[in-house]
Amino acid sequence: MGSLFRSEEMALCQLFLQSEAAYACVSELGELGLVQFRDLNPDVNAFQRKFVNEVRRCDEMERKLRYLEKEIKKDGIPMLDTGESPEAPQPREMIDLEATFEKLENELREVNQNAEALKRNFLELTELKHILRKTQVFFDEQEGGLNHTTESMTRALITDEARTAGASMGPVQLGFMEKSIEREDFLPCFVAGVISREKLPAFERMLWRACRGNVFLRQAMIESPLEDPTNGDQVYKSVFIIFFQGDQLKTRVKKICEGFRATLYPCPEAPADRREMAMGVMTRIEDLNTVLGQTQDHRHRVLVAAAKNLKNWFVKVRKIKAIYHTLNLFNLDVTQKCLIAECWVPLLDFETIQLALRRGTERSGSSVPPILNRMQTFENPPTYNRTNKFTKAFQALIDAYGVASYREMNPAPYTIITFPFLFAVMFGDIGHGAIMALFGLWMIRKEKGLAAQKTDNEIWNIFFGGRYIIFLMGVFSMYTGLIYNDIFSKSLNIFGSHWHLSYNKSTVWNNKMLQLSPATSDYEGTPYPFGMDPIWQVATSNKIVFQNAYKMKISIILGVLHMIFGVVMSWHNHTYFRNRLSLIYEFIPQLVFLLLLFFYMVLLMFIKWNRYAATNAMPFTESCAPSILITFIDMVLFNEPKTPPKGCETPYMFWGQHFIQVVFVLIALGCIPVMLLGKPIKIMQARKLANVQPITGTDAEVGGMSNGGAVGAGGGHHDEEEMSEIFIHQGIHTIEYVLGSVSHTASYLRLWALSLAHAQLAEVLWTMVLSIGLNKEDWVGGIILTVVFSFWAILTVGILVLMEGLSAFLHTLRLHWVEFQSKFYLGQGYAFQPFSFDTIIENGGGASGDAE
Repeated sequence: MGSLFRSEEMALCQLFLQSEAAYACVSELGELGLVQFRDLNPDVNAFQRKFVNEVRRCDEMERKLRYLEKEIKKDGIPMLDTGESPEAPQPREMIDLEATFEKLENELREVNQNAEALKRNFLELTELKHILRKTQVFFDEQEGGLNHTTESMTRALITDEARTAGASMGPVQLGFMEKSIEREDFLPCFVAGVISREKLPAFERMLWRACRGNVFLRQAMIESPLEDPTNGDQVYKSVFIIFFQGDQLKTRVKKICEGFRATLYPCPEAPADRREMAMGVMTRIEDLNTVLGQTQDHRHRVLVAAAKNLKNWFVKVRKIKAIYHTLNLFNLDVTQKCLIAECWVPLLDFETIQLALRRGTERSGSSVPPILNRMQTFENPPTYNRTNKFTKAFQALIDAYGVASYREMNPAPYTIITFPFLFAVMFGDIGHGAIMALFGLWMIRKEKGLAAQKTDNEIWNIFFGGRYIIFLMGVFSMYTGLIYNDIFSKSLNIFGSHWHLSYNKSTVWNNKMLQLSPATSDYEGTPYPFGMDPIWQVATSNKIVFQNAYKMKISIILGVLHMIFGVVMSWHNHTYFRNRLSLIYEFIPQLVFLLLLFFYMVLLMFIKWNRYAATNAMPFTESCAPSILITFIDMVLFNEPKTPPKGCETPYMFWGQHFIQVVFVLIALGCIPVMLLGKPIKIMQARKLANVQPITGTDAEVGGMSNGGAVGAGGGHHDEEEMSEIFIHQGIHTIEYVLGSVSHTASYLRLWALSLAHAQLAEVLWTMVLSIGLNKEDWVGGIILTVVFSFWAILTVGILVLMEGLSAFLHTLRLHWVEFQSKFYLGQGYAFQPFSFDTIIENGGGASGDAE
């Protein structure tokens, strides 16, 4: 249990391994995940280390596996994941793995290249088929002798100037005037092709401008999209045919087509040639479809076979890479036959690590056993807190603030209780807590299946990682909801109200300001057995006033107790590290200061609750009860209290209160110079006695850190600091604690504020939304209630559970980080990062970062 409240004891060890056994031994340690290796070659370039070639080979294998994975995902083939982790293969197996991956990659690339070539050929034939079909209509018109089509086309090929000059020449003829040839021979030249549909408008404009209007363009859309063989995208294209005259225009048109990435195809002018070409194209398309289908089937078979082993291959390669990366951290001895490593290991696992090394030696067949020697060091060891699936999330909350210094008190075990409880104080509602608890319970019950999905959704991973926190927050919220007697802004009358109405119904309905006095028979004289009496639910006028007083005092009480607990935790740090100076000159005055001022204020609350009541006689009725806030202010300022109301004998709650308060304030003020000067003066005296400035010893009494640190907790000695720096540091620490005690106490009022806001939001949603449906009757009311309830449920989950829950979570986190942990927690350590295959595989192959 000691490791639960403090980090594990760590030891720096030196490891000697035979070269032939090093791989197997490191593999066993990776499976164990309890050793953090240090880099013994920090000045050696990564490319100059002994096993750099093996790491490069692993990188190449990973690249090939990623290529296979990309192709498998492209085809939507499921990859088999058994959840098992195969052992790291032997070095000689690397050659077989490399040959397998090389064969698969080459085969797949060849298949892909052939498929791409076939698809490109198929695309060209398909485009040619569409050209032959779409242009057939135009040629049919020409062959039918439609003069108006030829004339309009001819006019389109003549510039405006020529048309104006030849207006008196009669009918326009296309061709050369001096030749007497049949009309069919005067048809202009043409090109046909396919272009992307979105480029067509710009293509037309460019043709018109570059050719000065001396071209005639016809185009038709291809209805079905065509597949791009390069990336597989679906592209919409159009067929076009351009008529022109002369070689100069022909060259210009072809350049424009080339610039717009338009594909030109031969299109015969004779109908018989076109029909023959179309038949040939259809035959070739059918043959290509057959070949493409066989190619895709072969590719699919190759990928299916690879998908069965891909996950295991990834694990094997990453393990090999991690082992060689770790071996690069080792040193070679003079004989080049032995590898030397330094590593941090938990003391409790020392024998387990030795057994793993022995297993690795036996696997490798080496006759020389490995040697694991413990070393003496003055370095700060890494912090290692053992966690399980329940405590992991709570430990993560603490580590987010800062990793604990070595062997420092770990707040995580106490946070398991205090965190959900303080959250529940702000989120107290049986209904909302039940929703949150059920969500957390569902994730806990389904955690194996949900964990196996390994989604990349960051928000979901945060929820799933904190499933136990969510469950506990929901359960605690149900408990505080019972105390507040609040379920969706309504109350439960479980035990029956202890208040009774002495008025008739008409009196109650006509007088909204009626009050029930606890001094009369309206009250039974005994409180509600558990939580608040449900009668307060109908007290619309003073319900908030009553709850304000109650929740405000509860917030202060919980806050002061939480801070006192934090100061007491610092005592455990000082005694464990034998830091006598901090114990005497920091812990004792801090605790006295907190107790005599703020805990005394808490005691006044309980005294007031106990001594004053409406049923008591003078001078202990509720009208004579003094204000706690005014009393505390008068106490700190040494003011005399105001004259009590008529009938009240004294403004004090008990005899000698004024004298006790003056003494408490004076003692508390006296603690401030003790915290400010006590420790620095003692350090200065110790240095004078040693007659060395600065001293170089390791006396914990002189060199202890303030606020819970010590020799082992972060290495924060004052031995080498100047006295001026020590005085400044202590002054800052004292001012922070004294002023922080006031501000932190006020900070706990957020418990009251958020609790009140949560209750009021729930009441607003009930009054403004759900009550609309509840007030309707008949079958129409049922329909309206169904719609309104759906809207109310969405708002309840979205606003009150999610948004308010997140707000309360963040406020609770702040109370723990600032108000609680600042009393004892340094958080100046660094985390223990063992060489672990599980961590490397979970992080997707970040072997370099995890092995270091």
